[in-house]
Amino acid sequence: MEIVNAFLRPYLTSILLSSSSRPQSPAGAGQSTTSAFIRQQQTERPPSPDTLMIVLREMAGLLEQLGNLPPVIQELLGGGEVLITVACSPAGSGVRGSAVNALCAFVRACPGRMGAIMESLYEGLKRDITTLGTLAMQLSNSSSNTSNLPSLSEVKSRALGHAYSMYGIYTLLATSAKSSEESSATYNGQIQHTSLINISLHLHLPPISPSVLHTATSLLKSTLDQPLPVARISSEIGWTLVSGLMALGPHFVRPNLSALMVLWRNALPKPTVRDNNSVVGKEEWGFLLGVRGWAVGAMCAFLRWNNNVPGSDSTGSFDRGATKVVVTLDISRRLGTLLSNALGFANLFITAQREEVQDPTSPTGPNMNPFTQPDEDGHDLQAYEALLRSHVHVAFALLGFATTTESIQRELITSATSLFAGNTYTGSVLQVAIAAKEGTFRGLWRVEDGYAYGVNSIDLREGVEGDAAIMTISGPATSGAIQLATGQQRDVGEAEIEDLLLKPILGSPENDPLSLSSALVSSKLPVDPVPPVTAVVNSAIDLFSALVCTQDSNGALKALSGLIDTAKGDRSSSSNIGRKIAVTVNSVWALLLSLRMATSRAGAKAGREIFGGAQIGNMISVFLKDAILDSDEVLRGVASEALGRLSSLSSSTFLGNQINNLVKEIVNNRDPYARAGCASAFGAIYLYAGGVAAQAYLKTVLNVLMSLANDPHPVVHYWSLHALAQAISASSLSYGPFISSTISLVFKIYALDTHEPEGGSVAQANASGDLPSYQALCRIVDGIISTIGPELQESTRTRGKIEDLVFELLRCEDETVGVEAIQCLRQMMMFAPSKMDLADLVTRLKTYLASPRRPLKVASINALYQLVQRDAFLLSKVGGDKLVEILFGMLDEEDSTSVEGVKNIITNWLTQTVTAAPSAWIDLCQRIMARTTAASQQGTTLPSVDTKGVGFQDEESESLGAGLPGAQGDSASGHSTARWRTQLFAMECLHRICNVISGSGRQEHLDLRFAKLHGIAAKGLFVSRIPDLVKMAFSASAAYVTEIRLAGLVVLRDVITICKIFAKSPDPDYDESLLLEQYQAPITAALTPAFSSDSTPEILSSAVQVCAIFVGCGVIKDVTKMGRILKLLTGALEQSKSSGSFSIGDVQQISPNAAVMLRISTLTAWAELLIASPDQDYLKAVIEPYRGTLATLWIGALRDYASIRGDSEVLQESSSSTIDGLYMNLGKEILLPYYDDAWYRILKAVAIMMQTRDPHILPAMDGKEGAVGSVPQNEGPTALFFVVFGLVYEALVQASTSSVASSSSQLVTIAALEAMENLVRPEYAGDAILDTAVFDEFTGLCYRMAMMENAMVHIPLVKTITSLASTQFTKPGKANGKPGSSSSHLQLTHCLRICAYVLRKALPSNSSTSDDQGARTALFNTSFIALAEIGRAFGTETKEDIRGISITLYSELLKDETSEVDLVGPTLPALRAMMEAPPTAQDRAESFGKLIHGFISCCLQNIEETSNRSGPTVILKTKNNFMAVVLVFSSLQSNVQISKALVDQFCYLLAQKLENSTELTLTAAQCAKAIIVASLAPTTNPVLKHCAGLLIPSLIKLVATTAAAVEDQEKLASLTPALDEALKTFTTFFNGVPESSRQAVLAVLLPTLALLLDPSRSPPSSLHVQAIPIVLTFASASPGPFKEVTDGLDPGAREILETSVRQAVTGRQQQSASQPSTKRQISLKAF
Repeated sequence: MEIVNAFLRPYLTSILLSSSSRPQSPAGAGQSTTSAFIRQQQTERPPSPDTLMIVLREMAGLLEQLGNLPPVIQELLGGGEVLITVACSPAGSGVRGSAVNALCAFVRACPGRMGAIMESLYEGLKRDITTLGTLAMQLSNSSSNTSNLPSLSEVKSRALGHAYSMYGIYTLLATSAKSSEESSATYNGQIQHTSLINISLHLHLPPISPSVLHTATSLLKSTLDQPLPVARISSEIGWTLVSGLMALGPHFVRPNLSALMVLWRNALPKPTVRDNNSVVGKEEWGFLLGVRGWAVGAMCAFLRWNNNVPGSDSTGSFDRGATKVVVTLDISRRLGTLLSNALGFANLFITAQREEVQDPTSPTGPNMNPFTQPDEDGHDLQAYEALLRSHVHVAFALLGFATTTESIQRELITSATSLFAGNTYTGSVLQVAIAAKEGTFRGLWRVEDGYAYGVNSIDLREGVEGDAAIMTISGPATSGAIQLATGQQRDVGEAEIEDLLLKPILGSPENDPLSLSSALVSSKLPVDPVPPVTAVVNSAIDLFSALVCTQDSNGALKALSGLIDTAKGDRSSSSNIGRKIAVTVNSVWALLLSLRMATSRAGAKAGREIFGGAQIGNMISVFLKDAILDSDEVLRGVASEALGRLSSLSSSTFLGNQINNLVKEIVNNRDPYARAGCASAFGAIYLYAGGVAAQAYLKTVLNVLMSLANDPHPVVHYWSLHALAQAISASSLSYGPFISSTISLVFKIYALDTHEPEGGSVAQANASGDLPSYQALCRIVDGIISTIGPELQESTRTRGKIEDLVFELLRCEDETVGVEAIQCLRQMMMFAPSKMDLADLVTRLKTYLASPRRPLKVASINALYQLVQRDAFLLSKVGGDKLVEILFGMLDEEDSTSVEGVKNIITNWLTQTVTAAPSAWIDLCQRIMARTTAASQQGTTLPSVDTKGVGFQDEESESLGAGLPGAQGDSASGHSTARWRTQLFAMECLHRICNVISGSGRQEHLDLRFAKLHGIAAKGLFVSRIPDLVKMAFSASAAYVTEIRLAGLVVLRDVITICKIFAKSPDPDYDESLLLEQYQAPITAALTPAFSSDSTPEILSSAVQVCAIFVGCGVIKDVTKMGRILKLLTGALEQSKSSGSFSIGDVQQISPNAAVMLRISTLTAWAELLIASPDQDYLKAVIEPYRGTLATLWIGALRDYASIRGDSEVLQESSSSTIDGLYMNLGKEILLPYYDDAWYRILKAVAIMMQTRDPHILPAMDGKEGAVGSVPQNEGPTALFFVVFGLVYEALVQASTSSVASSSSQLVTIAALEAMENLVRPEYAGDAILDTAVFDEFTGLCYRMAMMENAMVHIPLVKTITSLASTQFTKPGKANGKPGSSSSHLQLTHCLRICAYVLRKALPSNSSTSDDQGARTALFNTSFIALAEIGRAFGTETKEDIRGISITLYSELLKDETSEVDLVGPTLPALRAMMEAPPTAQDRAESFGKLIHGFISCCLQNIEETSNRSGPTVILKTKNNFMAVVLVFSSLQSNVQISKALVDQFCYLLAQKLENSTELTLTAAQCAKAIIVASLAPTTNPVLKHCAGLLIPSLIKLVATTAAAVEDQEKLASLTPALDEALKTFTTFFNGVPESSRQAVLAVLLPTLALLLDPSRSPPSSLHVQAIPIVLTFASASPGPFKEVTDGLDPGAREILETSVRQAVTGRQQQSASQPSTKRQISLKAF
């Protein structure tokens, strides 16, 4: 059967993926397979069970490969009913298992069908149980009236078919969750396929699980009153259902754990002496063994899905929701006792079997052994006993050994050892006798009896270090063969067929129906368990390896010595050759698994203690020696690995002894297999012990291996070359001295005829076919290149040799050699890229991509990926568009491994080059999306399928030029078909293009006007392709594949987001319209299909988010014109209010889980709108009618989130949301990620409503719906304060304790602090926040955040402290006493300390962070305001002390010279605020004056320190200190006294800067202007008038200096800005003095201005132009004083002044005279 599948799968795959086949090939393949299947079922001669299993297996494979089923295939399979019918047929348990696997694949491919299928299965099962009850009553009453009832076998087939189908689907939920955890959950904002399947399955889970558990429990309890045949069927059904329900996880299992423990306790009682003495018939033995086996199987499922498996990662999402431990120590002890009872019963059965207990009622007579008679399922009692033991072994491994007593552990070790290494043999004795007599034993791996002398079937190729304890119940059937990197680069099909030829044990679903609950089950179905007699050997080996590593040294010594003694004893006493080899294989397998566990990261320490001892090491090495010398290649490889791992754990002495022993064995033993085994051991020792540990023996080992490499025997020279490659790789740099000799050896061996693929004798040529020496040579060359490293560029001779050899090997006819040669080329590309012809290499790799050999393709893909990472533009130049098209074409043809490599190449290529040519990449994706899919043509090829339900068309969709599926039938033939995964990847590429372009900073791609201004053609720009992107998004949103529809919505969201960047940009062709307006209709049309009747909840959720983004982008600002999109949003909001079903668009029936998810998405979308409303005023009109509803729903969502996270049943009962309690348990694993992503946005929206004092939010916080602003203020907190406070507090704690800070976590932290800022106010918190315990926890958190977070987080943190201090400690009648009470004082002190610490930490002298300048300045301003608020809360007594703290901290900021950015200038308003409201008390006023005096002194000292230095930071420091002093002077009240000496010093320093032409002259002039202007105020401080008197002469000197520099243009340019300030100061001062003083002012100013006048120059100088308007202003404002002062000037100055004034007046008159004619001329032109 398996060989048929191996041949059939590639054929069907080629039909399914062939580009030359019909476009509807997926539908055609599914249709033909299904039709043949149905026809054969309905004939009088139905197909054999094997035929059915082959068909079902291929059906499952096709469904898995399709991934998503179009509606046509779903209908062909009857929505899954066809598979259910087959599962319920009486064809046997093997057919049932295959049908269940196919059904699971069907559900996985179309999760939307799961709800209907589960309900159908449950209804059918209930009918079958009722029929069983009727049959049980008739059997009990011995009634013969059963004519109207089906037979018991028919009911059994139907009931078990329904039960196992439900079990498989339940298990699929858990395996899908596990698969999604192992894969990436998101890809640039897109949900991956595995994660999406997991979400879809849980969202469509029907609400029948509690009923199913009740049914199973009732069924198990009813077995006591039923006849034995019916009781056995009922038990199997009940335990099968329980096993499936365990996959629902801790949230479902925990409430029902006590009932489950009762069921297990009743099913697994302790065996007694009475049981041993009872005469029990075969049927009763079968019933008792079966019940225990099924019960323990259910326990395995329970432990697998509800317990931390040893060695597994407990940080996955499955454990995340399990806030309480399900398997406690008490539960673990009780389960361990029950498992011991089950093991004791199995031992009791063995005892009874040995005594040959007869069934007295058996019609066959007493001479027939009933234990070997198979039942109707094909199993005898020995098989049931083996199955029970294997389940017990797995359960112990899953349970762990922490609570298992030493006696039980010893018993388990002894029992396991006897199973796989003892003298137990249950095979054919006749076969053994014939083989022994005739000598026809052909080897262990060629036995065809399905038992193979009791050998195990563990596939060590799948073994992962540290996972030996995680076992399968039966495990997939494999040959047990291990290939330790043999280097045979075979295709998957070839490898599968060759493995099948060497597989002695075949698996089948009927061997263990509960195999889906195995610990290592994958999402790839089906799983074929091996027969029970082999499964028990597998589980015993795994259990032994896990137990050995948990023992102490003495216990491990006893266990290992017992194993070796048992194996040797059996081998010496038995004449069964096959059993001897099987025992040896099993023993070596057990040792290797133990050593793998010991060398894993989890068991390294314990492993070294156990296996590092000399006694154990020598004992094991002696036992492994015989296996290493064996002729069996598989056994040699396993033993070599075991010896290598043992050497890594042992001492260097042991390692040296092993190497010496191997050398002696090679010298003394001429057997080629023994030599090959020793060579393999050398390689394993270097591979696992490391080249450093074995460096002392490197020369000896190399000499031996090089000598063996020349041996003509293929087994010897291949394994020696393979070991040499391993030694080179492990030795690394220490291998340097041997590089030259190794290269010579490689050339010599390459030239030998005996080492060619067909060289040597005929026998050797046949053997060399499986041992390719040239591949080993390539690996040696690869190791040499790695050892040389970057020095390869300098070593011309060595590089030339290596390059010649590699290209010679690349030309070899054997393409598998080319795979290894390409790996060598990759190494050369890494270390010597400049010495290689990369263009030629790309051409070669491009050719290899067309090879039919998969390994060669994969190697070429990896090499291209390395090239594209290095230089994507080179790949574009050499490969061109053709290479990209080839790569995209491979996505339609290759398997998942190759596809991922191709995707990586295209993704990296796109990321590096898309900014240069976005249009080319969009064209490529457009061609991929334009390929006709099967779904889009089913309207023409399958007219019976109605495609109208896929969506609805309107005028907007028609305007896109794209129809819905079925509308493009005219292109049905002649175009190649793109798989949906390829189209999905094309959409992902579009998403990446949008992200890269938006983050590239290339404005021309987003702004057509900018491109037009810079002469850039619009044809190739990204913005010119927006219509095509919208069209592709529309096409994707109308597909039948959920992932493609989601990807289309993601691209649409990207387009809207990018368009939002230039939403305010006018159209370059139409200035009166915005560029984004032209895309309004297409975007609306593209959103339409997302709300069609066939949309899944995931699509609806994403569509709601996109609608919100579109509404908030600003394209349409008139609410009345928003149309359908706003209607959908408001409709979804209205649906969120109801407690019933959720309906949106054309979708009416949604499961409760899906409804919750949609409510979360809807509320998140509205929250985003509210968050954007401060920047978009029109959004306020959108939100305003729904504020009350939003407030209630948002608070309810936060409450539900708190309930899910806290696992609180109390909150669930009082939840205002519509989440059902059942679904809050079953859906937590799925809903919690949605809440995690949405809750902080909702919280931010709630914080905004609180901040704006929205009247609806307070009633919502108090749990009163509909009340607006009329909620009376209580002393205590609101009803939901602690719920929201707890969420916020937990988020802040997680952020403060997280070692890795991300942008998303910072968003959550900021939103939480913004909410906390409002929560601490009395109207929400009451006095609860001031409770000692709460306040201490809160302030402790604030301290931690103050120490660990950055400025972006510190700003809302300080605001929160400010809000707390300004509201809680200033309200009247406070519960903690008066504001001045001791408790209030202490709490305020904490607030003060936090703010002061944050402020001090932000100072440049104390800060080592690279925070943004804007964030730091905002933090300074916020912190100083916070200190002021805290001071007011303290009262007048302490307020001035806090003011002093603030000014002191600000003075520290003024001292700084470390920061090159200006942090003082933006914070000067905070300094002014500190100066306001000086104290009125006499003592405090004096202290305030001293404080100001000290601050000014500090500033002047800072200025003086920089007087003899220069540089940007020095200038900035001086400038800031001058401005600070000026600000303080200008803010002084009239009663504040300042020392005259201090004022004089300041004026002197300022005058210095004015008089010296420096970079600070302009700043000094501005400061002087500010002081002189401030001195004119009527209530100004006398200090300012004194300063003005001192500074005006300096300004006059500045004017004189500037006038003298009229001929020096460079100096004049530097002084002109300061001159402007001086002249403005003179004008302002003149206007500000009273009329009586103006003559005196003019007497000073006019001579000064006369220095700037020069009427003789034509054209006039710039100084003249600046000064003459001021003179005219003075003359017109005060003509009398002006004339008197002018008359008193000296003749020269008076003449200059008069001439200048006369010229200016004359010029103005002439300009006025010419003005009317000018106006008429302009008017005529305008006319």
